[in-house]
Amino acid sequence: MASEKASHLATDIEHVPHGRNRAAEAEPRTSTTFDDLRKVTTVDTVHNDEATKVLASYTGDEHWTPEEEKLLVRKIDRRLLPLLILTYGLQYYDKAMLSQAAIFGLRRDLSLSTGNRYSMSASIFYLGFICGATPAVIMAQRFPIERVASGIVLVWGVCLMCTAACHNFQSLYAQRFFLGLLESGVSPMFMLIVSGFYLKTEQALRMGAWYCATGYVSIFAPLINYGLGHIQGALSPWKYMYLVAGAITILWSIVILFYMPPDPIRMRGLSDRERYIAVARMRVNNAGVRNTHFKWKQAVEVLYDIRFWIVFAIAFLMMIANGPVSSFIPIIINDFGFSTLNSLLLVMPAGAIIGTVELLAPYLAYKFPGIRTYLVFACQLGTITASVLLWQLPRNGSTGAKLFACYILATFGGGYAVLMGVQTANTAGYTKKSVTASGIFLGYCLGNFVGPLLFKPADAPGYAPGWEATVITAVLAAVLALVYRFVCMWENKRRDKIGAEGFDHAYEDDLTDMKNPQFRYQL
Repeated sequence: MASEKASHLATDIEHVPHGRNRAAEAEPRTSTTFDDLRKVTTVDTVHNDEATKVLASYTGDEHWTPEEEKLLVRKIDRRLLPLLILTYGLQYYDKAMLSQAAIFGLRRDLSLSTGNRYSMSASIFYLGFICGATPAVIMAQRFPIERVASGIVLVWGVCLMCTAACHNFQSLYAQRFFLGLLESGVSPMFMLIVSGFYLKTEQALRMGAWYCATGYVSIFAPLINYGLGHIQGALSPWKYMYLVAGAITILWSIVILFYMPPDPIRMRGLSDRERYIAVARMRVNNAGVRNTHFKWKQAVEVLYDIRFWIVFAIAFLMMIANGPVSSFIPIIINDFGFSTLNSLLLVMPAGAIIGTVELLAPYLAYKFPGIRTYLVFACQLGTITASVLLWQLPRNGSTGAKLFACYILATFGGGYAVLMGVQTANTAGYTKKSVTASGIFLGYCLGNFVGPLLFKPADAPGYAPGWEATVITAVLAAVLALVYRFVCMWENKRRDKIGAEGFDHAYEDDLTDMKNPQFRYQL
């Protein structure tokens, strides 16, 4: 057992040479081995973050100007953000296609109009999410994250194309479950990537940058599906939608494999100085950049972290409203009296509005420190207002007001984008960060699973019980955002009494936020 442990440690300790003497290199190997060993710095990457390798091997000037850092951040933005945005937009396009395919014959062809079958086909997708999120994050920590992401996108593209082969509701249930299983790792992995590249103050805006794709993609997806809906071929129009989307997804997985920067340690195209700055500036976060070793103590700590559980509850409650947004909005608009194709086109303004909200809220969080939890609260107010309107307005008439309610219903998305940034900024320790990233996503999945089931066919077209539940859960999520703020403020004040904030040993110790008394929580 001891020899196995020694062997394990030997594979995980890097030796970085410092200023090797050229004359010594010219001597026979047997006479320089001991001298070489004395001139190396031992970097332990089992207990510490891999960023220590970059810091230990750099021999240049360790100071940099704000202009250098700004240019570097812009370079990272140009390389990283387009890939995150397009990947997440593609995921939402695939995920939300069910509601658009539903008005093009999917419900009829697969007998989904009976009972609660359609709602279950939407919900079961998130059961797959729940089962797949944690394994995906563990793989992303243990193996190169860009390879994990590329492989997942490739297989989910194949799975998406298989939707066209579904011939009854049972086969659709199976396909939707496995599609959710495959897509589940994207959000947690993106949270890890952003937290490894950006400072706490920068993370909220970058989270919003890729998450706003869920709104903006709804501008373009209906146009694509509008065109595919006119196809008069051997297959039903909804099958062409899935075949085209799956083919695009498969091609995109190749782009991810070759071009996605995984972390500043392994990002291609950086000079030694740029890589050093990219890593060294992250010490301000009091958290690591990457550690490939899963630490069970950090994972267990999540279980008694009250802040994580509040965020988990907020994610669950606010995502109840995503049930009608992702699965029923085209159907609800169709019930207002619009034609099938026009109902699809009328979804587009909602995409523009919500995409803007999902980008604006993180931008405000970036520009004005200390208002993140207030932004989550404010975004919930839009969802509450929309839910009340759709619940209380008469079924006949008031079409304009009801369309407006449909368009602002998903303002919770802006709050969720900010919430992801809060969670990553307020978590230290790479394993803990990985676990909490998948944990908040589990809350997201549970909310999305419950949401569609609240909108039962027997309650159509008004869906009064569903809207009532949406109002209640949205209010609770808003209140919990303020509770989270109070808990963090209380803890920060307690820590202020025992010392000022520091970050000198953030990488060396790989401490969690609860173990490091110098860590401060963002509000």
